[in-house]
Amino acid sequence: MRIVSLLPSATEIVFALGAGDDLVGVTVECDYPPEARDRRIVSTSTLPDGLSAAEIDAVVAQRTAAGEDVYRLDQDALADLDADLVLTQDLCAVCSVDVSRVRHALDFLGSSADVVNVDPRTLPEVFESIRAIGTAIGRTSQAERLVRELTERLDAIHDTVAGRRRVPTLVLEWTDPPYAPGHWIPDMVTAAGGDCVLGRAGERSLRTDWDAVATSGAAVVVAAPCGFDLADSAALAADVVDREVLGAGLPVWAVDANAFFVRPGPRLVDGVAVLATILHSEVVGAPDPSHARAVRAA
Repeated sequence: MRIVSLLPSATEIVFALGAGDDLVGVTVECDYPPEARDRRIVSTSTLPDGLSAAEIDAVVAQRTAAGEDVYRLDQDALADLDADLVLTQDLCAVCSVDVSRVRHALDFLGSSADVVNVDPRTLPEVFESIRAIGTAIGRTSQAERLVRELTERLDAIHDTVAGRRRVPTLVLEWTDPPYAPGHWIPDMVTAAGGDCVLGRAGERSLRTDWDAVATSGAAVVVAAPCGFDLADSAALAADVVDREVLGAGLPVWAVDANAFFVRPGPRLVDGVAVLATILHSEVVGAPDPSHARAVRAA
């Protein structure tokens, strides 16, 4: 089977299920595991380099309102790869090429490739998407084993933080303007022993304002801006602290959003573990400095 993945999360899942050798095409953002970078790139971002968080938000909003693409599909690369299966999503217009454009491109090329959408909105649905991909690539038993292992890890975290005071937690999925969390991130906060404020599991991320943030009752703020690694997340979080838009003395953490929070794949469970170390370090242990960084301590 020749697989093309238009999602970093699907790429991770394919490798986790032992089918990395079948993966022939990926997006420019597919960087994990590292060998994914050896595959042909079939999708690239159309956003200019060097934009600030506010500029990115403005450009994305403008383009989506105009029906323009945030990602570009390389039809020549897609034709050369002669895929049997294309993995994509229809959940978020700023996360990958729109699925309708993928289908149109395949029709134009006369390709008979199957297209599988994976659109998880909650943490349990992420596990179901692993099963769906496993079925699509003939790795059903491997998918069941992976889901079982991930579930056991979540259960272990739950048992460790059980009985502790639940910490009101605000995860910022963007910082300028602020976005409250949606989709699976509220589930992650709950699993880590927190109470998610301003966000609801299974719903879209919600644009909010700093007054709502300051009065949210959050005891800790975690910056996890979509598309950013730890260093860049920390820089954005530091800017938020410098602007004094949060409550006085509110602890602020930055995390590697790309690795552990915004991509709905196996490493979300690592993200739950990261959150647990932030919220309950007294029983879980201190955060790994390569995963999370205190921008403003309590």
